Amino acid sequence: MNNHLKPFHLAIPVDNLERCRLFYREILELAEGRSSDHWVDFDFFGHQLVIHLKETNSKENESSNPVDGKVVPIPHFGVVLDMKTFNDFSEKLIQKNVTIIIEPYIRFKGQVGEQATMFFKDPAGNALEFKAFADMKQLFAK
Repeated sequence: MNNHLKPFHLAIPVDNLERCRLFYREILELAEGRSSDHWVDFDFFGHQLVIHLKETNSKENESSNPVDGKVVPIPHFGVVLDMKTFNDFSEKLIQKNVTIIIEPYIRFKGQVGEQATMFFKDPAGNALEFKAFADMKQLFAK
Protein backbone atom coordinates (compact mmCIF):
# COMPACT_ATOMS: atom_id res chain seq x y z
CA MET A 1 0.00 0.00 0.00
CA ASN A 2 1.23 3.49 -0.87
CA ASN A 3 1.98 5.32 2.40
CA HIS A 4 1.85 8.65 0.59
CA LEU A 5 -1.66 8.67 -0.81
CA LYS A 6 -2.60 11.66 -2.88
CA PRO A 7 -5.98 13.35 -2.35
CA PHE A 8 -8.59 12.38 -4.92
CA HIS A 9 -11.08 14.75 -6.53
CA LEU A 10 -14.67 13.60 -6.96
CA ALA A 11 -17.54 15.63 -8.42
CA ILE A 12 -21.09 14.36 -7.94
CA PRO A 13 -24.49 15.62 -9.13
CA VAL A 14 -27.09 16.94 -6.69
CA ASP A 15 -30.63 18.10 -7.41
CA ASN A 16 -30.80 20.71 -4.61
CA LEU A 17 -27.54 22.53 -3.87
CA GLU A 18 -28.57 24.10 -0.55
CA ARG A 19 -30.13 20.93 0.92
CA CYS A 20 -27.07 18.89 -0.01
CA ARG A 21 -24.68 21.64 1.14
CA LEU A 22 -26.31 21.50 4.59
CA PHE A 23 -26.11 17.70 4.64
CA TYR A 24 -22.39 17.58 3.88
CA ARG A 25 -21.54 20.56 6.09
CA GLU A 26 -23.86 20.02 9.08
CA ILE A 27 -24.62 16.27 9.12
CA LEU A 28 -21.30 14.88 7.88
CA GLU A 29 -19.44 17.86 9.42
CA LEU A 30 -17.20 18.43 6.40
CA ALA A 31 -15.38 21.75 6.08
CA GLU A 32 -16.70 23.80 3.17
CA GLY A 33 -14.26 25.30 0.69
CA ARG A 34 -14.85 27.36 -2.44
CA SER A 35 -18.31 27.60 -3.96
CA SER A 36 -20.45 29.24 -6.63
CA ASP A 37 -24.16 29.27 -7.47
CA HIS A 38 -23.75 25.82 -9.04
CA TRP A 39 -21.15 23.93 -6.98
CA VAL A 40 -19.58 23.60 -3.52
CA ASP A 41 -16.19 22.11 -2.51
CA PHE A 42 -15.82 20.07 0.68
CA ASP A 43 -12.86 18.60 2.56
CA PHE A 44 -13.88 14.93 2.43
CA PHE A 45 -11.46 13.45 4.96
CA GLY A 46 -8.53 15.11 3.18
CA HIS A 47 -9.96 14.64 -0.32
CA GLN A 48 -11.80 17.12 -2.53
CA LEU A 49 -15.50 16.41 -2.95
CA VAL A 50 -17.51 18.78 -5.10
CA ILE A 51 -21.29 18.77 -5.28
CA HIS A 52 -22.56 20.13 -8.61
CA LEU A 53 -26.12 21.25 -9.21
CA LYS A 54 -27.79 19.12 -11.85
CA GLU A 55 -31.44 20.03 -12.20
CA THR A 56 -32.62 16.48 -12.84
CA ASN A 57 -30.91 13.74 -10.86
CA SER A 58 -32.66 10.70 -12.31
CA LYS A 59 -32.72 7.66 -10.07
CA GLU A 60 -34.03 5.45 -12.91
CA ASN A 61 -30.64 3.86 -13.50
CA GLU A 62 -30.03 2.79 -9.89
CA SER A 63 -28.62 -0.69 -9.62
CA SER A 64 -27.08 -2.88 -6.96
CA ASN A 65 -24.93 -5.93 -6.37
CA PRO A 66 -25.22 -8.53 -3.61
CA VAL A 67 -22.22 -8.45 -1.25
CA ASP A 68 -22.11 -10.48 1.96
CA GLY A 69 -25.89 -10.97 1.83
CA LYS A 70 -26.59 -7.21 1.53
CA VAL A 71 -27.93 -5.17 -1.39
CA VAL A 72 -25.06 -2.78 -2.18
CA PRO A 73 -26.04 0.28 -4.27
CA ILE A 74 -24.09 0.94 -7.46
CA PRO A 75 -22.51 3.44 -7.90
CA HIS A 76 -21.26 4.51 -4.48
CA PHE A 77 -18.24 6.24 -2.97
CA GLY A 78 -16.73 6.86 0.43
CA VAL A 79 -13.62 6.74 2.56
CA VAL A 80 -11.73 4.05 4.44
CA LEU A 81 -11.32 5.19 8.04
CA ASP A 82 -9.55 3.77 11.07
CA MET A 83 -11.86 1.74 13.32
CA LYS A 84 -12.25 4.39 16.07
CA THR A 85 -13.09 7.15 13.57
CA PHE A 86 -15.55 4.81 11.82
CA ASN A 87 -17.30 3.98 15.11
CA ASP A 88 -17.44 7.64 16.20
CA PHE A 89 -18.66 8.75 12.75
CA SER A 90 -21.36 6.06 12.51
CA GLU A 91 -22.60 6.94 16.01
CA LYS A 92 -22.89 10.62 15.02
CA LEU A 93 -24.90 9.70 11.93
CA ILE A 94 -27.27 7.59 14.02
CA GLN A 95 -27.67 10.41 16.56
CA LYS A 96 -28.46 12.82 13.69
CA ASN A 97 -31.16 10.42 12.41
CA VAL A 98 -29.49 9.78 9.05
CA THR A 99 -31.32 6.99 7.26
CA ILE A 100 -28.72 4.26 6.99
CA ILE A 101 -29.50 1.74 4.25
CA ILE A 102 -26.93 -0.83 5.42
CA GLU A 103 -26.36 -0.51 9.16
CA PRO A 104 -22.77 -0.57 10.46
CA TYR A 105 -21.57 -4.16 10.74
CA ILE A 106 -18.47 -6.33 10.26
CA ARG A 107 -18.24 -7.76 6.73
CA PHE A 108 -16.20 -10.87 5.87
CA LYS A 109 -15.79 -11.65 9.59
CA GLY A 110 -12.82 -13.96 10.19
CA GLN A 111 -11.75 -13.77 6.53
CA VAL A 112 -9.13 -11.86 4.59
CA GLY A 113 -10.40 -8.31 4.19
CA GLU A 114 -12.53 -8.26 7.34
CA GLN A 115 -13.97 -4.75 7.60
CA ALA A 116 -16.58 -2.58 9.22
CA THR A 117 -18.93 -0.99 6.69
CA MET A 118 -22.11 1.05 6.38
CA PHE A 119 -24.09 2.70 3.56
CA PHE A 120 -26.37 5.72 3.44
CA LYS A 121 -27.50 8.23 0.81
CA ASP A 122 -27.23 12.00 0.63
CA PRO A 123 -30.42 14.03 0.01
CA ALA A 124 -29.87 13.79 -3.78
CA GLY A 125 -29.72 9.98 -3.65
CA ASN A 126 -25.93 9.57 -4.04
CA ALA A 127 -24.89 6.41 -2.17
CA LEU A 128 -21.96 6.64 0.26
CA GLU A 129 -20.04 3.78 1.86
CA PHE A 130 -17.73 4.25 4.79
CA LYS A 131 -15.57 1.38 5.94
CA ALA A 132 -12.74 0.59 8.31
CA PHE A 133 -10.19 -2.17 8.65
CA ALA A 134 -8.74 -3.31 11.96
CA ASP A 135 -5.62 -4.11 9.88
CA MET A 136 -5.16 -1.52 7.12
CA LYS A 137 -2.65 -3.88 5.43
CA GLN A 138 -5.69 -5.93 4.36
CA LEU A 139 -7.17 -3.08 2.29
CA PHE A 140 -6.09 -4.77 -0.96
CA ALA A 141 -5.51 -8.30 0.37
CA LYS A 142 -6.83 -11.24 -1.70
